[in-house]
Parts: sequence; structure tokens; C-alpha cells
Amino acid sequence: MFSRSTNWNLAPNALTQALNEKRRQGAEILDLTISNPTECNFNYDRDNILSALAQNESLTYQPNPQGLESARRAVTAYYAVRSIEVPLSHIFLTASTSEAYSFLFRLLCDAKTADEILIPSPSYPLFDFLADIHNLKLVRYPCLYDHGWQIDFPTLQKLIRPQTRAIILVNPNNPTGHYFRTHQLRELHELCAGYDIAIISDEVFLDFPREAGHPPHSFASNHKELTFTLSGISKICGLPQMKLSWIAITGPEDLRDQAIARLEALADVYLSVSTPIQLAASRFLELRSTFQDQVADRIRANLTGLDRQLAARPTPVSRLKVEAGWNVVLRIPATQTDEQFGIDLLRRENVQIHPGHFYDFSAEGYAVLSLIVPGEIFTEGISRLLRFASA
Repeated sequence: MFSRSTNWNLAPNALTQALNEKRRQGAEILDLTISNPTECNFNYDRDNILSALAQNESLTYQPNPQGLESARRAVTAYYAVRSIEVPLSHIFLTASTSEAYSFLFRLLCDAKTADEILIPSPSYPLFDFLADIHNLKLVRYPCLYDHGWQIDFPTLQKLIRPQTRAIILVNPNNPTGHYFRTHQLRELHELCAGYDIAIISDEVFLDFPREAGHPPHSFASNHKELTFTLSGISKICGLPQMKLSWIAITGPEDLRDQAIARLEALADVYLSVSTPIQLAASRFLELRSTFQDQVADRIRANLTGLDRQLAARPTPVSRLKVEAGWNVVLRIPATQTDEQFGIDLLRRENVQIHPGHFYDFSAEGYAVLSLIVPGEIFTEGISRLLRFASA
């Protein structure tokens, strides 16, 4: 009766089972994986946020496949701060980056010809579900760590085939936090031009570099290849519940115009972004610095505290370099699977982490933690983790 594309194994994994058992026991869990900003004790400008939603124009429906002009104008203003010009006609609003990916997979890939998309590894596990739904194949290209993360370009080139339609760049990456450097652009341009593939750049964490003087490069400024730049207010403004993202389309004029025309027809089928959210978009983006400043302070304090604890005692745990984003990757003992490490840590210390395999790390010995966890929880959770790992 049901589609094979949704025939997933929905049984809870061993770590989830252990977590559920702890909750049934009433244990107080120190969750070091929290990435929902609305649950992390940040101060939001409540009055301005709510008033932005209470506009008379919300009572009128004016459907536009690309989104209301006022909301798209707010997106162009966001890029203008980075000295990037993105015309209104090149922007499509979506309800989420997941929906944006779905639109682009429909636009670029055909299941009948077994089309493929290149995705980074490690990275967020969302792509597997989206690929299943759209009946396309994902091909993982490795990101390597050597005093910092970087794309393995020689291996990437070997993975490109005639049915490769696009390369996804999570920029900055989730969870590693590395981002694309301008000196790598030449290699990327040569690959895309030589094999006629598009670029999809997921930039939801672009506003959260560790060093303010070295902002990540945005592909919204790229005009050499057909490029789709994704972002949204879930991370930029810390408002995931408001459901507003976008696609900015750049590239050679002929390909760009064809993509816009096709996406307009595709988006017109759904019209999924609500009018009140679009009307509030400008206000939300204007308020982003208040939220982002708090996030930057939280990340700085948690990383400083983590480094202090790592230096204070002999421990088999170390952290990898963090360049941007909300996560930190830890090297943990590889004497067992990362999942078993997480289960044992949860059972003995009531601390929850993400094992590396959750993000498709190619080897054991990695754990991923959120850096926006409230400071008291993060500090105590790290103390317990190091005590457990050193036992």
C-alpha cells in the first residue's frame, strides 16, 4: 500500500531507547545536543516579534510563487550588508530549507535517469530522507581533518559522473563548522564547468563565524555556475517556529532564467509560506543582531570553559577546531562504538551527546555537542563527560 521511498526503519535506535528509559525513571538529563534556540534561554524582543505578526495586511491573500515583494526585499537587504546584490526576481521564499532542497531536487534531478547529488561527509543526516522521498541517489564526498577541515578535491573529482547534477556545500558545515575559502573557488569552478553541474550552497550558519574579521564566503555572489544559495530565519534570527527560508539564484543568465521560470511553476503548486510570516520578515531580519550577539557570547563562553576543563586534567578527550556554526566536535576514545559511548555516558552520568555516526563520520571516536546549550548545563555536562571518559 505504501511507497517504497518511505520504507524507513522507524524503530528507535539503542541510544534513543536508553534515553526513553532514563526519562521513564524521571532522571534529570543534561542534554548537550540542544540546538533549538527557543529552548536555550536566549532573550527575544517579544514585543517587536509579536507586533510584527499583527499587521492588517495579513487579512488579505495575495499569492505570489516567489513570495511577497516586501519579504524578498528584506532578503536583498540582508545580502546588501555583505556587499552582495541579489535582485528581487532571483529570490524564492520557502517554508524551510528542507522545502528548498525538495524544490531544487525536483528542478535538477530525474529519478528515471538515476541522477545523483554530491553531498559532504560528515554532514547533517537530513539529506538521506529527502533523497529517498525524491528517489535520487546521494554520493558522499569526504571532508578531511588536518589542523582544520577541508574538502578532499581529488576524491571529489573522481566521484563525478555523467548523471551528477549538483554539488551541495554546507557552508559553514553542520556539524564540523568549516566553511568554503575563496582560494578553493578555482578548483570548484573548474569542476563545475568541466562537468556541467550546479552548486547548492546551504548557508544557514553563515552569520556565526568564530572570528568576526574572517566572515565566510557567500555563494550568493557567484555568477560563474548555476548556483542556488539557501538560508532562512531559523538560524539567522533564532526563529525556527516562524518557518521562513529562501533560495537565491545566480549564475549564467540563460541557465538562471530557465531555473527561475521552472521554479516559479513549481512553487506555484505549493504556495506554502504564510502571509503573516512574509509580512513580518523585514522586522525579524532587522532584529537579528540582538539574537546573534547572544549566540556569539554563549559560544565563546562555552568553548572557553570547555578548553579550560580539557587543560585542567589528563583526559583522552580533545576538541577539533571550530571555525563557525553552533557545534563542536570532540575526539573521544575509540575503544567502543560512538553509540555505545553515548549510551554508557547517558546511563552512568545522565549526559546526552550525539555520536559521530549520526553525522556520517567515517570512523569511530567522535562526538558532537551543541555550543548554544545554556552555560551551567554545558559546564556540568562537560565535567561529567570528562570524568566518564577518564575512568
